[in-house]
Amino acid sequence: QVQLVETGGGLVQPGGSLRLSCVTSGVSVTQSAMDWYRQAPGKQRELVATIQSSFAAKYIESVEGRFTISRDNSKNTIYLQMDNLKPEDTAVYYCHRIYAGMDLWGKGTLVTVSS
Repeated sequence: QVQLVETGGGLVQPGGSLRLSCVTSGVSVTQSAMDWYRQAPGKQRELVATIQSSFAAKYIESVEGRFTISRDNSKNTIYLQMDNLKPEDTAVYYCHRIYAGMDLWGKGTLVTVSS
């Protein structure tokens, strides 16, 4: 069974940092693009960052320069380093990949940015 499990969320003050992790079990991540999405209260889920198997990364404009997506294939894990966090970054963050033609999602981890 293929599963994605996110960890690392929490409460942080504006300007603070958090690092999210997503561990995949049941299949290797080596050849796969992986994504981080987020869903803020009352809003649609949005794509935040993508990392290709080549390690090339893309970000939405609102997090460019503050967030860094990375991967450690030896640990079957991707990360999202989030710096200079803002209240508008408050959301549930989800790990995502396509597997066997289907969307796979983790259960999410809550990030709250508040003073």
